[in-house]
Order: sequence, then structure tokens, then C-alpha cells
Amino acid sequence: MLLAKLKEQLFKKKIQKRLNKTPDTRTPVSKEIHSVAIITTDKFSFELDIVKEIKSNFKSVRNVHIYAFRTFKKSDSISYNHFTEKDFDWSGKVKDPSLESFLENPFDLLIGYFNDRNVYLEFAALKSTATFKIGFAKVNDKLYDLVVNEQPNNIDSFMEVIKKYLELLHKI
Repeated sequence: MLLAKLKEQLFKKKIQKRLNKTPDTRTPVSKEIHSVAIITTDKFSFELDIVKEIKSNFKSVRNVHIYAFRTFKKSDSISYNHFTEKDFDWSGKVKDPSLESFLENPFDLLIGYFNDRNVYLEFAALKSTATFKIGFAKVNDKLYDLVVNEQPNNIDSFMEVIKKYLELLHKI
């Protein structure tokens, strides 16, 4: 338990150090969105059909991938759609090849679909090479290009808001 807390503190420092190096303002690329990555929690991936909502709201999207964080339990089976704190080593390297491939894939849009601070979800969002990132306001505003002040359980309203802003930015 103590080692887990120490690892979390180390990751918080890594995130802050990396965020301090990024500029305060970023110019979004005006590229149209065709591929979407979603990083979320296990809870939201079971409760909401986020992938279906993305595909129904954005007709130009052909490729949607989702990766969900869940706390490590020995009884859980290995899944290529989930990651845990054990998938990161102490230096911040990703140990799971499928998660590393997901984070290195240059998606057009990354949606951080979580509203509670979680150092592993934040670190994954930070490491992602997506060209445009959207997330919730109460997490970490510096991680994202667009921050939405909504509740994650209200997926219809969230989709409405991001659709409006993506149309304004000529991304859809």
C-alpha cells in the first residue's frame, strides 16, 4: 500500500514536470477528425456506450478505440481494452505493448472521459500522441485542448457540447 502511494506521488511529479514544459496555449490543428481514442474508467465503460454515441454523433469518424482503467486485482483476467497501475513501471514507461501502441497511435481526437483525478488516467492522456484532446473540467485543464464542464453521466449533453465546438473549429 505504501509503495502504491509512493508510485502515485512519483507519477504526479512526472505529470507536473511534463506539463510545465508544455506551452500554456496550443494552436489546434485544423485537420478533420476521422479517428477517436477514448480513455476512461472501467465504471464509465460499463455504464455508458461511449463508442456508440461517438459513431452516431460524428459521421466522419471511422475509427473509435476505447481503453479503460481499472484497479489491479489478481482475479481479473487480462484484457486488451483495460489497463491498470501495474502497466506502468516506476520510471513512467508503459509495460503493456497494447497500451503503448494505443498511446503512440496518432489519433485525430482523444477524449479523456473521466471526471475524478486519477494519476494513471492523467498520465495516459498526457502520453497520448493524439492531435486534439478533450476532457472534463475538474480533472487537469492543462492536459486538454478543449475542456467541457459537464457531468460524465450526461453523455448526450457532453456530445452536444463537443459537437458544437468541433464544428466551430471545422474538425467535423
